[in-house]
Amino acid sequence: MAEKQYFVTEEGLASLEQELEYLKTVRRKEVAEKIKVALSFGDLSENSEYDEAKNEQAIVEARIADLEVMLNGAVVIDESELNNETIHIGSKIEVEVTSAAGAKSNRNFKIVGSNEADPRGGKISDESAVGKALIGARVGQTVEVETPVGVSVYHILSISR
Repeated sequence: MAEKQYFVTEEGLASLEQELEYLKTVRRKEVAEKIKVALSFGDLSENSEYDEAKNEQAIVEARIADLEVMLNGAVVIDESELNNETIHIGSKIEVEVTSAAGAKSNRNFKIVGSNEADPRGGKISDESAVGKALIGARVGQTVEVETPVGVSVYHILSISR
């Protein structure tokens, strides 16, 4: 099976690399120290501190493994080569959203790879329902998106880098 590709911006790649470095250098040592301290308490059968530290260690190691997979499959989007004709990963867009209830609002988004997504921060994944629907759309186009509360309509006002 082919390795999955993870589309990231330069900023997203740097963020993943920083998180990996932090987990490997700082968090691993912190968790190892917690385990060492918990072991000093003796009887492991009733040692909740030890169990908690081992669970924390498993979470840190799983995240490290996930980050390494993502970085190995990372495809950096060269935002300078992107056009503003259609929406793609890396596009900053302004849309007018008409909700299923009929309320209208203007919103600004950036389309990013799934591992950079932060909807509250205005970064929408290319794999989300909204992201998938908007990819390939042009200024002036209207796109309907099925959401849990009904169909929302997105009218594309502008596309930039």
